[in-house]
Amino acid sequence: MILRRGFKAEAERIAQEVRVELGLSATDQLDGRALADHLGVPLIGLSALATRRGGIDFRAFFQRTDPDTFSALTIFNGTARLILHNDAHHPHRQASNICHEVSHCILEHNPAPLLSETGCRHWNDTLESEADWLAGVLLVPRDGGLILIKRDWSIQEIAEHYGVSEHLCRWRLHQTGVMQQAKRLMTK
Repeated sequence: MILRRGFKAEAERIAQEVRVELGLSATDQLDGRALADHLGVPLIGLSALATRRGGIDFRAFFQRTDPDTFSALTIFNGTARLILHNDAHHPHRQASNICHEVSHCILEHNPAPLLSETGCRHWNDTLESEADWLAGVLLVPRDGGLILIKRDWSIQEIAEHYGVSEHLCRWRLHQTGVMQQAKRLMTK
């Protein structure tokens, strides 16, 4: 993960400010859809789109044939943004996908062409890493994770509480040092 110096602390501050704006505590579940709405960013699921275009059922392809090909993307029109997401994914994955795209909006990342000059998907590791990190912070706040670990909740229970996958929850709790801190508290 490529993150600029100080970004992790900045992401924690941003997430805390967002939670305050939404009236959420560190232990409340953040709904990415509500956050997108709060920010005025329309959110559209693939299922809301027409199924056939030029004889190709692209919706069926992205939702059933090869669902891992498409998760979500932000579409720019000047300063306006719209998020298109794969609503056939598991709700936990949708939460992560939506918060990732909302994070691009919050961080005011500039749009890039979908494809590079060579016809390959354009990918900026730094911007994608920043959006991944902020999405994780929004969904599983460090302070909230620590509170729930102190209450002797399992990672599975915390993940379910926040509406995220166990993988994402475990990653956040380890990346933030919550698991180490909890171990030290339990050995005292």
